Amino acid sequence: MTPFFRAAVLSLLLAAGSWSHEAAGLGCNLHPFNVTIRSDNRGSCRGTHTVQACVGYCESSAFPSKYSVLLASSFKHNITSVSQCCTITKMQKIKVRLRCGASWRESVELFTAKACQCDMCRFSRY
Repeated sequence: MTPFFRAAVLSLLLAAGSWSHEAAGLGCNLHPFNVTIRSDNRGSCRGTHTVQACVGYCESSAFPSKYSVLLASSFKHNITSVSQCCTITKMQKIKVRLRCGASWRESVELFTAKACQCDMCRFSRY
């Protein structure tokens, strides 16, 4: 990874526009937000683009564990929970061209969400 690209990715993470906590609709939906990519702290080279994120909520529940679960856990697992998270199901790669002064420089590739759905929560995704 080149220093230019590393700085651009770091700047992307720091400069990603924040979105309101109000979901566009009920449930799990695509939500657009603007990102600005900068090559360095001064913004010598920069580009902006609208990307999509999955935002919203999914149903979760908790209930008393079955007797077989209680036995298997030595009566320590007395509540069973089922939860889902708003998850990206399809992504798309996009290119953002960076402008450096009066000229355009190489493009930086980013991913944006294309589709979302409620799915099993996985720690590795977040």
